[in-house]
Amino acid sequence: MTRALIIAVDGPAASGKGTIAARLANHYGLPHLDTGLLYRAVGVGVLEQGGSLDDQQAAEAVARALDAASITADERLTNGEAGEAASRVAGYPGVRAALLELQQAFASQPGGAVLDGRDIGTIIAPDAAAKLFITATPEVRATRRWKQLTGRGETIAYEDMLADIIRRDERDAGRGAAPMVQADDAVLLDTTDLSIDAAFDAARRIVEAARAKNGL
Repeated sequence: MTRALIIAVDGPAASGKGTIAARLANHYGLPHLDTGLLYRAVGVGVLEQGGSLDDQQAAEAVARALDAASITADERLTNGEAGEAASRVAGYPGVRAALLELQQAFASQPGGAVLDGRDIGTIIAPDAAAKLFITATPEVRATRRWKQLTGRGETIAYEDMLADIIRRDERDAGRGAAPMVQADDAVLLDTTDLSIDAAFDAARRIVEAARAKNGL
């Protein structure tokens, strides 16, 4: 039986992992899941219910009721508030447990899948054939996100964006439940000085090397 091609793409906010993962999925004809949207949906769901992001039980209830098929990258889930909310609720063990099975089911589809997030290679799909950890300097990542948000009409100072990026990095890497770390067998790809086309080409070559190694 041919082993499925599961591609795990991890990394911090605005590193380019989502764009790279989507292009890899298109290139290999695989389904793609941006797992960050799941956590954003939980955070936004709590806020829309009038709840507090400090209420772990409320966040867990939203996570248990989540339907991955209904999650799309609409503006409601991609603004700055949603990103901050996601980083807050992602630290709750109950939220992560509620979403674990959903993500693992997506990864186990026949033929494989591409998933991007912060714990794909370590927790969600530790046996993935190809693992990438995408990163870039905080300053470059803050610039990318600042341009994205201000381009959509949001008002935020670059300095505040940089502070937010650093704060989220510290929260994601320091949480007790599935912290953001590079898997031991993941290949590091720094996109600081790369265009998206160059970054994708580098990522594709990493996947091709993994395919050859695993006979896929």
